[in-house]
Amino acid sequence: MDLLNSVDLIKYYGKKMALDHLTFSIRENEVFSLLGQNGAGKSTTINILTGLIRSDSGTFLFDGHDLKKEPAYFKRNIGFVPQDIAFYGRLTALENTKFFGSLFNLSGRKLHQQAMEALDFVGLSEVANEFPGRFSGGMKRRLNIACSIVHKPRLIIMDEPTVGIDPSSRNHILQSILTMKQGDSTIIYTTHYMEEVEKIADRILILDHGRKVAEGTQKELERKITARHTYTFFLSSTERVDPGALLRLESVCDVTVSKNKVVVSTNIFSRNINDIIAYFTNNRIEILDIENQSISLESTFLALTEDGGKGEGTA
Repeated sequence: MDLLNSVDLIKYYGKKMALDHLTFSIRENEVFSLLGQNGAGKSTTINILTGLIRSDSGTFLFDGHDLKKEPAYFKRNIGFVPQDIAFYGRLTALENTKFFGSLFNLSGRKLHQQAMEALDFVGLSEVANEFPGRFSGGMKRRLNIACSIVHKPRLIIMDEPTVGIDPSSRNHILQSILTMKQGDSTIIYTTHYMEEVEKIADRILILDHGRKVAEGTQKELERKITARHTYTFFLSSTERVDPGALLRLESVCDVTVSKNKVVVSTNIFSRNINDIIAYFTNNRIEILDIENQSISLESTFLALTEDGGKGEGTA
């Protein structure tokens, strides 16, 4: 079930179109990653969603509620983790978290309880009464998250929350995101670290010059740029290799033979690796090693954005 829908968003900065009829959907309890190079439209999209700016036309629908007609409903249900540190150095971690909770009408015992729960969730309950000026970069990032989730929002927007932190804190944040998804939270996640997206994202939206280039799971995006899978066979000798015989195998598209190496390309949906191996073994051709070329999210992203955003048009 969709929780959030972007409906034909258009935004201009002067004469420059920052968002070009942007339409996409986010389902409940998923991690939805927003990817794009600088200037692609990620920040504009987030700023519209959080109410910092208004679109020129189009809107967001959250659980059926229109952002332009019911902005207060959005604010109650959204938590925003900005890229920059956004808390007060003169307040303790607990005081900061309680302050941001109070902005959502939390008070008294409930405010204190939810603030401590948020700090415990990000691993800062033991330093709740300490000032964040003494915290490491990773701890400050985690406090940023605690301040953003204290009111238990249904949708959490995280704008590059792991920039400039140590691997341990990065792993803690990523694991926290997966835990939030298992609860009642939906997460929009932006980052330049492709390995993070590969680890946590259920679906991905790629933007280029304000347009949607592609939307879907990583596997779905991979299929948009290639229909082939490549295997490299390292052999003791290629003397007895018959490229024509390999090409006659089902789903084999291309065969390249070089010194002690044969590269076989197949349809990406085929499951004929056993038939290819059987060809070599039946002809007594010794296989020393097999290399399976997989497609990375980074290569997919580059391929989809370098073509000028022609992957899915402007819908």
